[in-house]
Amino acid sequence: MKKLFVILLATMMLTASLAACSGNNKAQTDLGTQSASGEATTAAKASAQQTTETAASTATKLTQSDEVTTTANVTSNGAIDATDLFSDRDLRQTADLSEAVYYDLSDNSNITITSAGVYVISGSASEASVIVEAGDDDKVQLVLNGVTVNNSSSPAIYVKNADKVFVTTAEGTTSNLTVTGTFSADSTTNTDAVIFSKDDLVLNGLGTLNINSTDNGVSSKDDLKITGGTINITCSSDALEANESIAVADGAVTIKSGKDGLHAENDEDNATGYIYICGGTFDITANSDGVQATTVAQLDGGSLTISAAEGIEGTFVQINGGTVNISASDDGINATSKSSAVSVTIEINGGEVTVNMGQGDTDGIDSNGNLYINGGTVSVNANSPFDYDGQGQLNGGTVYVNGTQTTQLTNQMMGGGMMGGMQGGDMGGNMGGNMGGNRGGFAR
Repeated sequence: MKKLFVILLATMMLTASLAACSGNNKAQTDLGTQSASGEATTAAKASAQQTTETAASTATKLTQSDEVTTTANVTSNGAIDATDLFSDRDLRQTADLSEAVYYDLSDNSNITITSAGVYVISGSASEASVIVEAGDDDKVQLVLNGVTVNNSSSPAIYVKNADKVFVTTAEGTTSNLTVTGTFSADSTTNTDAVIFSKDDLVLNGLGTLNINSTDNGVSSKDDLKITGGTINITCSSDALEANESIAVADGAVTIKSGKDGLHAENDEDNATGYIYICGGTFDITANSDGVQATTVAQLDGGSLTISAAEGIEGTFVQINGGTVNISASDDGINATSKSSAVSVTIEINGGEVTVNMGQGDTDGIDSNGNLYINGGTVSVNANSPFDYDGQGQLNGGTVYVNGTQTTQLTNQMMGGGMMGGMQGGDMGGNMGGNMGGNRGGFAR
């Protein structure tokens, strides 16, 4: 009996030991399964994070050289006081990319920007627009990194609202913006340009921008500035258009226009609409005017080559510097009454001005008011070199008519010859009062 009891006790202890081992093995198996599941979950999260980061970085990143800034050679004693016309950021040809947001274009998809910042745009697309609809105080910079956009009826860049928008071409890149059909209106807004802005617009950069349009090339319903870049525009209407003003500090601009090359006009206010140029090079071929301003067209520098019906037109045309070469079939330089804010005047104080006129009833330099030549070199090749309705004064500079230097201004309006010489020689004393009136009448 004692022996049997020992056997039963041993059997029970063995059974308990086996059960304990089985429990431990199950716990270890469950723990291993949980660990493997956790590792799988972590790997999945890491994979998802990597996928997100990859998607965020698909837009083409941009590298650029050190900061490049243009110098604006402005003057303060002209009809337009241009001392504070260009801001430091206007003249900066490179963008601060430290917090830039990157976008790639895609077909049939718009990019809408709603806040201030720097945005780098890359890629090619059809029926796509970059739309800026930011706050009233927001400054937005669009950096074009080799963009190609082909649209049938909408602007490639459309600024609905902002304080100011900079369109900057990246160094070493070429961007092509094209609209091939009839522009569609946006509610009551006639969006009639490849780059259309309701607010201030600045074109700058170190790259090339090619614009092709069935209507206007670039239009700003406020102020338009150009401070750098290479810009080529082919269009059916005005190439560069603004309501308030066009101001140019630098850049290389080539224009082929079915209407005007540069056009500044506000239909609701004839006291605005000036054009100011102090640098850059222009090669303009236009069916109408090369440069047309409502108030003042002022040249302080730069180089303009113009082939058009009329070269430069404004109420007050003032040339203080630069090089101007005009080939025209109507008037080379024309001052006519477009604004009540300034007197009808042509004033040449410096620079090199050459006007070559076609045959027929054409005038080289034609003022429906006064004409003053105070300096510079002026060469006019025309049957009617000068035509003025008011005073004509040759007070300085060097003047050539059909290759021969002259010291008198003949006047087609007054019959030329002696009368032109009398006005040029006898009325010099009146110039100070007249020019004071011109400058006082324009709100700088």
